[in-house]
Formats: sequence, C-alpha cells, structure tokens
Amino acid sequence: MSLREIERTQRGLVRGLQAIVVAVTIISLAACASTKNQTPEAAAEAAAINDPIEDVNRAVFEVNRTLDETLMKPIAIMYRGVVPEFGRERIANALDNLGEPVTFFNDLLQGEFERAGISFARFVMNSTLGFFGAFDVAAEGAGLEKHKEDFGQTLGVWGLGEGPYLMLPLFGPSNPRDVVGLVADIFMDPFTYVFGTATRNARFAASAVSTRSKYIEELEALEKTSVDFYAAMRNLYREKRNADIRNGTLLAGEPMPSVDIDE
Repeated sequence: MSLREIERTQRGLVRGLQAIVVAVTIISLAACASTKNQTPEAAAEAAAINDPIEDVNRAVFEVNRTLDETLMKPIAIMYRGVVPEFGRERIANALDNLGEPVTFFNDLLQGEFERAGISFARFVMNSTLGFFGAFDVAAEGAGLEKHKEDFGQTLGVWGLGEGPYLMLPLFGPSNPRDVVGLVADIFMDPFTYVFGTATRNARFAASAVSTRSKYIEELEALEKTSVDFYAAMRNLYREKRNADIRNGTLLAGEPMPSVDIDE
C-alpha cells in the first residue's frame, strides 16, 4: 500500500469519525429533549430503557431484518451448504487471527499486560505454525485461549458510560461509546494500512457471513420465543457488552446472554 493510499485512507477515516461525532452529539441532544417534559416516573422508565430514539431505532431494526432475511441469512445458509464445517472453522480462525493486533493494543490500553502477552503470542504462533491463523495452535497446543477486546470495551473500562442505545444500519445494536470504539479500532488495526480497499471489503464481508452462519438457529429461536424481538436484542446486546467490559464476569443475579451477537 503506497503512502498516498495510506493518507487517503486516513483522511476518509477522519471524515467518518467527524460524522460520527456529529451524529452522537445530535442523538445526545435528542435524548435530553425527549425526557425534559416527562413525569418523574416516565423519566425513570425511559432512563432504565435508555432508548430515547426508539422509534427511529425500531425502523432501522426492521430495515436490517429485511436485509438479513433477503440477503445475509440466505447467503449464510448457502455458505453452510457449500463449505464443510472443517473449512468454515479454518476461515473463522483466520479471520479471528487478523483481529488479534486490535485485541493486543486494547489489552495494553486497559492495563491488562498478561492478556496482551497472550494476544501477542497467539498472533505469532497462529500466523506461523497455524498457517496464517487457519489453525488455532496457540489454544490447542499451548493453552492460550482466545479473547477479544475492542476500544469500546476499553472506554468502558476507563469509566465512560455507554450513552443512549443505537440501532445502526447494517452493523446492528450499538451505542455512542461503541461507535467511537469501532472507528478507533479501524485506526488501530495495522491491516487497515496493509490491505487495499478491495481486500478490506472482502474481509468485512467474509466476517459478516462467517459470523451470521454460526447463529442461524439461535437467532431463529430467539425471534420465535420473544414477545418483542427488538427489545430482546437490545437487552441481549447490553448484557453481553457489560460482561465483555468485565472480561466475562457477571454481576450477582445477572443472566448470561445466550447468543453472541457481536463477535
């Protein structure tokens, strides 16, 4: 990747981050305005739900569901039918391995130096002995189990609140903290500067299909058993992200999410 291409990528990411900051500011102002004239009881309920633009979020959720039912889910089913389980596991491992540098940097930022060492060792071992990450020899041979960290989690560890709930087009459940974290992780990822645009897009598409194929039955079951599928996904996302920030340690009485929707 040439210096000019790197500079162009950086400018594009900066513009994207600026747009996100503006959007987050607007959403925060809308959240304040939405509770200004409410009764104390209604305001307390709204604060607990923390979804001040729920109507907009639900509309985006339905668009995402339509895209999933017409595009992502059929592709994921076809992917399962064409690629055997062994091959899918190798692809998933290789994609996970590409994410190890981001986990490593976020481990460092969180002061988790032992976990950072594990991430570094996993990347080196799996990239070499594991044939570019296709085989997780670090876990199977050395007991170095995979974990994931992102800058949204790092901000949470530093004490930054999640902000109002957001439903993003294509990306799904999120919040302002995790949106900023998502952009920061793109800057933090060395492969952003190594890969060209086509390769980055292919990586994103492959990750989306690989992840979606893992949870076909789980998401179908959740939708069938939920009175309100949107609310169920919202609660599940929050529970999982809170557990992620605590490295999987749940608070007393808190249920463990049954579906990983943010891998």
